[in-house]
Amino acid sequence: MKPKIGIIGSGNVGTALRRGLEGAGYEVKSAGHDPKEVHATASWGELLILAVPFGVIDDALRVMGDVVQGKVLLDVTNALTPDFQLALGCTTSGAEELQKKAPKSKIVKAFNTVFAQSMSTGKVKGEKLTLFVAGDDKAAKDLVLSTAKDIGFDPLDAGPPKNARWTETLGYFNIQLGFTLKMGTDIGFKLVH
Repeated sequence: MKPKIGIIGSGNVGTALRRGLEGAGYEVKSAGHDPKEVHATASWGELLILAVPFGVIDDALRVMGDVVQGKVLLDVTNALTPDFQLALGCTTSGAEELQKKAPKSKIVKAFNTVFAQSMSTGKVKGEKLTLFVAGDDKAAKDLVLSTAKDIGFDPLDAGPPKNARWTETLGYFNIQLGFTLKMGTDIGFKLVH
């Protein structure tokens, strides 16, 4: 039985994930800025995807309130400042900090190393992208791994939450390749194993 998925964020990332998930047969609801819709979507979803800018995570958590307790909270954010620099060093990660803010949620980090345009298929130029999935709750991580596979990714268990430090820096590197080095967004990572 596929879980009901609530997406908090209706920008490029949230929209692409919704398209991919619906294409894979999931029931999905999403909410943007309206606090009532955000709370209702978070209440309804069994798996919640946090697809908001890093700087507004605290606001999103405040609006969702206690309904996130006990649920899988999938962090797809890139821990970046508004001027696209790493917001955190390598001694912690956005996912680890999110776990401190929502201690009763099951935090999983994934999708942050992929450009939005590839999130609905899991592919670039016909090649399956590797999706790195980090977290410490096995059932929550397995749920995200199977969901990613259903979309079309080659999902990989990337270990414990502290490994999100490296997937977040990999996401930053992906942005550097795509925009600063002008490779564009039709790129992605594939781990051959």
